[in-house]
Amino acid sequence: MDPKIRYEIEFPINSSPQLLYQYISTPSGLSEWFADNVNSRGEFFTFIWNDSQEKARLASKKSGEKVKFKWVDESSKDTEYFFELHILVDELTKDVSLMVVDFAEREEVGEAKQLWENQISDLKHLIGSV
Repeated sequence: MDPKIRYEIEFPINSSPQLLYQYISTPSGLSEWFADNVNSRGEFFTFIWNDSQEKARLASKKSGEKVKFKWVDESSKDTEYFFELHILVDELTKDVSLMVVDFAEREEVGEAKQLWENQISDLKHLIGSV
């Protein structure tokens, strides 16, 4: 299997960084737009979609700015893959955007980006940034 490739996408979001951070860093916030349900136990988060679930470790966070989740295997050991959600604020205009860093197999990058676009669209509807 070929290694996955890293990609980044940036989404402008009409929101305060503080409000946005609540939706990207807490299980309750993430379960409203990212997954059907999100549970956390310590640094480990379980993301549940329909009948599948994936486990990740909260690898790093900077309050009000970014979170990074590292996917873990069945024995809760870090894999080489992660996803990061980074809130960017333009210093001049104060425009807020959300930078997504993720990985996908080469032939699935387009599909993965489309999935993020759909999820971020849900997030924008939630916070009234449409």
